[in-house]
Amino acid sequence: MAPTMRIAVAAAFLAMAVVPAALAQAPGPVATPSGPPNVTAILEKGGQYTTFIRLMKSTQQDTQLNSQLNNSFNGNGYTVFAPTDNAFNNLKPGTLNSLTQQQQVSLVQGHVLPQFYTFDSFETASNPIRTQASGRDGPYTLNITANSNNQLNVSTGVVEVTVNNALSAVKPLAVYSVDKVLLPLELFGNKAAAAPTASEGKPKKGSSSDAASGPAGSDDTEPTGAASARAVGWSVAGLAAVIGYLL
Repeated sequence: MAPTMRIAVAAAFLAMAVVPAALAQAPGPVATPSGPPNVTAILEKGGQYTTFIRLMKSTQQDTQLNSQLNNSFNGNGYTVFAPTDNAFNNLKPGTLNSLTQQQQVSLVQGHVLPQFYTFDSFETASNPIRTQASGRDGPYTLNITANSNNQLNVSTGVVEVTVNNALSAVKPLAVYSVDKVLLPLELFGNKAAAAPTASEGKPKKGSSSDAASGPAGSDDTEPTGAASARAVGWSVAGLAAVIGYLL
């Protein structure tokens, strides 16, 4: 092969090697989310929110929240406080099962704020901050304060927890991890007063319950009907004795 031909072939091979390498190193367009944020996907990626995911699914709050995000139902965005599995494990046994379906819905909604908040924006937020949950007395609320250590203190009136970990904070959805379940005051604040103990539930002697079931007094008090019947019996016996004496 002639020297000129060898040089041309070598140049061609060199060009074939350099061009793909240059294309591989060239920066491509920045990846952008293919759709609106998905709270379930964020929690699944976090890896320790199985119970909260299951609770959101059973109450259909995951579908509702994702739908609202997808349809721009709320232009202000949303903030979710997600309890870890350990947070649920630390609850008293039977806590979730003791709630009705509607109360479980309120429990989940009590972890959702109808506005997007960053750590910084909580510094200027006015307490109490309303949640998605509501009852007879109005919306369930949280008191949230930010400190200089880039942490949040969240209180329901029943529990208080420090927040320092954001799973996601890209508008319109912020998701923060919490180490305690945010038990609402409206559901758990007066639970002890609303549920009497076994000893308190039993009527006491002489109480209004006893008065309703029978006359006041000792348990040996004879019913009025029985006393009247005995009095009539004595009268008949006395009359018979008098007639016998006269005869």
